[in-house]
Amino acid sequence: MPTWNSRFKKELDNQALKFSSSIEIDGKLFNEDISGSIAHVKMLVKQKIVSSAEGNKIVKTLESIRKEISSGKLKYNWQNEDIHSFIEEELTKRIGITGKKLHTSRSRNDQVALDERLYVKKEILSLKKIITGLQKVLLKISIKHKGTIIPGYTHLQRAQPVLFAHHLLAYIWMFERDIERLNDCMKRADKSPLGAAALSGTTIPIDRNYSAKLLGMKGIVLNSLDAVSSRDVIIELISICSVIMMNLSRLSEELVLWSSQEFSFAQFDDSFATGSSLMPQKKNPDIAELVRGKTGRVYGSLIGILTIMKSLPLAYNRDMQEDKYHLLEAVNTTKECLQVTAGLLSHTKFNKDRFEKELNGSLLLSTELVDYLVRKNIPFREAHNIVGKLVELTVSKQKKLNEITLADYKKISPKFEKDLYNYLTAKSSIINRTSKGSTSYKEVENQIKFWTKILH
Repeated sequence: MPTWNSRFKKELDNQALKFSSSIEIDGKLFNEDISGSIAHVKMLVKQKIVSSAEGNKIVKTLESIRKEISSGKLKYNWQNEDIHSFIEEELTKRIGITGKKLHTSRSRNDQVALDERLYVKKEILSLKKIITGLQKVLLKISIKHKGTIIPGYTHLQRAQPVLFAHHLLAYIWMFERDIERLNDCMKRADKSPLGAAALSGTTIPIDRNYSAKLLGMKGIVLNSLDAVSSRDVIIELISICSVIMMNLSRLSEELVLWSSQEFSFAQFDDSFATGSSLMPQKKNPDIAELVRGKTGRVYGSLIGILTIMKSLPLAYNRDMQEDKYHLLEAVNTTKECLQVTAGLLSHTKFNKDRFEKELNGSLLLSTELVDYLVRKNIPFREAHNIVGKLVELTVSKQKKLNEITLADYKKISPKFEKDLYNYLTAKSSIINRTSKGSTSYKEVENQIKFWTKILH
């Protein structure tokens, strides 16, 4: 029987109960719920609202219930409206009227808000650990390939040569900002709403700061209405998950491209690829494609929670029960995708020799000639125009830049000298990068040293 129906003459219709039951999803927060209840009852004991003997009895029984739910010995189903009521009812079954004292000065409104914040805190720590694991994989590959040259792209068109390590390090930096965002979210998640009660606080002399301290939280949500009616911390975490998934999806897209015959750069291990039911030659990049596809789930969760909250007046509304579906979906999908991407990368081989010879003398080095002319005091726009004519010449002759004669170069600009050919290799392009954070061997080595220190 629900804990709220003392004024009702009829029990809730089964169809209505099944429709409104949230235990299928909030049951996954049983651990957080019990931790919150234990902190709450210890605070009630401290404030002499319940006796020490009663408090000890409640705590001991709650720990037994936690253990039994964890082991699968104690089960619930849709006939139990939510995990909060289920645990309280089970407590009362076991210790009688004393169990009914647990909910003193507390509402399910502040109870669920607390459970969610405790869950968010736990999952932030978990996400950070998993992201760091992926960063370590990326760093390991970067170290192995710090001499491997690949074409860098803009608009998916070849642009300039870069070190493959530099490319992978870019993702390490992206994921590091995701960790920074998670750290920032933690500051706001780490405040307890417990004690806000239904919406306006309580007349019972509780100590909200004490229960928050017992839970390891750094303070309380100071406005009781805000405490029970806001879900911005959840929205923020799902938003961060969306950014993480965006980064994973971009990496997955590149892995798909690199593994194609046209690129012939990445080769997936058989344990992270699939075949075709019709075409025996196929080796498909399904894992990368699925990560790319599952990004939509997390984006959907973000839109879902924003849509739920966009029109809700203060304070609590039952619409907010749906928030946990989106929270758990986003977090679990993101964690799974981070882990499987780390596994995929760990079992992928990259062809060191795929691009370098092909890039020597190619049009990717056109900018090297622009810079060559700039160093000879030709204004950048004029240098750009001169090299544009050279590009037109090489295309018309179907030759590379290093196959054009010096005489032809001088016809376009007398500033060209024989030393120009020194700049027309992929390796020289890498070596000549001098700006901080560039793809030069020195700068990439500096980044590798930096991340080796940070991640190990």
